[in-house]
Amino acid sequence: MKISLPVESILNTKQFTFGVATASFQIEGAAESRLDCIWDTFCATENKIKDQSNGLVACDHINLWQQDVELIDSLGVDAYRFSVSWPRVINRDGSLNQQGVDFYIGLLDRLIEKGIKPFVTLYHWDLPQFLEDEGGWLNRQTAFHFRDYVELISQAFGDRVYSYATLNEPFCSAYLGYEIGIHAPGKVGKQYGKKAAHHLLLAHGLAMQVLRKTSPKALNGIVLNFSPCYAEKDTAEDRAAAQLADQHFNQWYIRPLMEGRYPDIIEQLPELHKPDIEPGDLAIIAQPLDYIGINYYTREVYKADAKDGFANVEKTIMPLTEMGWEVYPQGLTDILVSLHQRYQLPPVYITENGAAMADKLENGQVNDVDRVAYFDSHLNAVNQAIEQGVNIQGYFAWSLMDNFEWAEGYEKRFGIVYVDYVSQQRTIKASGLAYKDFVSQRHDTTRSTSSY
Repeated sequence: MKISLPVESILNTKQFTFGVATASFQIEGAAESRLDCIWDTFCATENKIKDQSNGLVACDHINLWQQDVELIDSLGVDAYRFSVSWPRVINRDGSLNQQGVDFYIGLLDRLIEKGIKPFVTLYHWDLPQFLEDEGGWLNRQTAFHFRDYVELISQAFGDRVYSYATLNEPFCSAYLGYEIGIHAPGKVGKQYGKKAAHHLLLAHGLAMQVLRKTSPKALNGIVLNFSPCYAEKDTAEDRAAAQLADQHFNQWYIRPLMEGRYPDIIEQLPELHKPDIEPGDLAIIAQPLDYIGINYYTREVYKADAKDGFANVEKTIMPLTEMGWEVYPQGLTDILVSLHQRYQLPPVYITENGAAMADKLENGQVNDVDRVAYFDSHLNAVNQAIEQGVNIQGYFAWSLMDNFEWAEGYEKRFGIVYVDYVSQQRTIKASGLAYKDFVSQRHDTTRSTSSY
């Protein structure tokens, strides 16, 4: 099975970037050579991770990074999106951990040598535990610690980085980690979620101010995740419920970035739930962006609810991924077009898109045709959004390889490369081969060692 697009498509768009993505805690391992992070603590807490696993070894990328770069190179992609582990490069006193810095410099140099653009995420959820002990993202000061870390690490990396993302999915950090507690650090309470979100967005704005000085030639932005919200029934009540959910889960994160203000629902929140906004905060948050990264996996469907205003409808429409998420490519087109119509967006990159499937390694092969179909339908959805005027500049498959899938442990596999966690052997799946074949069809390649 192949990935196919119309003849007039992004395959023939000059400078469109195709890449693969990972995150530090999910693949690196070598926990002994860094500080503890909130996910180490969360994993060590009983009944938080479904298979009781942790990220101490993961995919052992710290030791196997050179072969992993060769793997990325073999796929023929233009770019590799990865994250820096804050607790690997910063000491408790705020100074740089040179051993950790040197690891990333070696990785960056090898990628550049291969003509692969490094897209670096500065925060993908692995907050140093010592900062969580001081309040984490509920503590305003954490935003300023992040700013200082970004200044040091971006100076250390010099001009090696093609693109920086300040944060990955602040919604997940704030809502999953500080409101419903299914992600680290596991705090539960509606009084926490919006406060954590505000400090995360403040950290982003402060970091953007730094990057403008330290890395003016890089593309600097942020990555947000979106799940478009649909009404279960075409009634005024369900439509209002879907719109309310959209305000809480989608617009809450992008509107401050684009317009310097939170959605109007902020006025309806109980005082205890409102973020602590100080004068000048929203101006800092609304720093100009070189791009915005958008992560998409599925949609959400809502119905009216007397207590909260909206309630999530259980997924019953097939097919579903192994995460129980509906495969709904139209949602990607819809969210891209709606954001384009609502805001003056900077250039857009699809920074994550993929699916967990029931992969089996048989006779040295993984025939994941369902994942190939997922990529095919979603790349076509991206193409449809471009045809409707959205300025999309790139697409990253999630994920390069199977890895530690947060609260799901190692039970769910998102990779286009299969990982045997005992032997650490990597095997390119049918989806990886299809993606490679798809990328190789382009008439105008962007891969070049002199591309930046």
